[in-house]
Order: sequence, then structure tokens, then C-alpha cells
Amino acid sequence: MSFASFGEFLAMGNHGPYVWSAYGISLLVLALNVVLPILARRRYLQDEARRLRREEAK
Repeated sequence: MSFASFGEFLAMGNHGPYVWSAYGISLLVLALNVVLPILARRRYLQDEARRLRREEAK
């Protein structure tokens, strides 16, 4: 299968919107699988630091 132009490659025989949206959603899910645990860990560490400061102040 050869494509005469980049536009034809992107269109993928009229299946382009489905294919590229599937790639986009997959990339988004993978990015969230990396970012969300990092943010949760940061939030947890901030909460623990706040809790320790409160306990030290008592």
C-alpha cells in the first residue's frame, strides 16, 4: 500500500478520523497514567508534611 501524498496518508482511505482519534485517546491515557500518580504522590507528601508540622506544634 503506497500513498501518493501526505494528505492521503492522513486520510487513510477515509478511516483517518477513527485511526487518529484512537491514537490520540491512547496517547492521552498513557500520559495520564504517568502524570496522575506523580501528582498524587506530590499531594500525599504535602499533606504528610502539613500533618507533621501540626503535630510538632502541639
